[in-house]
Amino acid sequence: MCLLDTIAEWDAQHIRCTASSHRDADNPLRAHGRLGVACGIEYAAQAMAAHGALLAASDSSPGAGYLASVRSVECRVTRLDDIPTDLEVEAERLSGDDNLILYSFRVSAAGRDLLTGRATVVLNAEKLKTEQARSPL
Repeated sequence: MCLLDTIAEWDAQHIRCTASSHRDADNPLRAHGRLGVACGIEYAAQAMAAHGALLAASDSSPGAGYLASVRSVECRVTRLDDIPTDLEVEAERLSGDDNLILYSFRVSAAGRDLLTGRATVVLNAEKLKTEQARSPL
């Protein structure tokens, strides 16, 4: 399932994408005839995944990442399917290493914020599990 249409710009810390799929009647995230604003988190997660793939070494295949948590989520609308313009989906890498990354994200339309928050992405859950097992705490 790819919800994003384009990658408008990106660099080592940031990505900005556009999407029109929120208006599709057959959007796979729709429930009960509507697309709730919380589905914007999936749009943001896809932008983060695209960012990771763009940053990956060209001789390596991107691994599966996991959205471990979302925090400080602010919803400024109740649904996305009634937004008449394309969505802008942005993610900014705030910190991280080769396995655990903190992003901030924003979903907006026509200059209006619809959803904002932060997300933690784990790239290799087994590695994280191994590191925690070695920790003396």
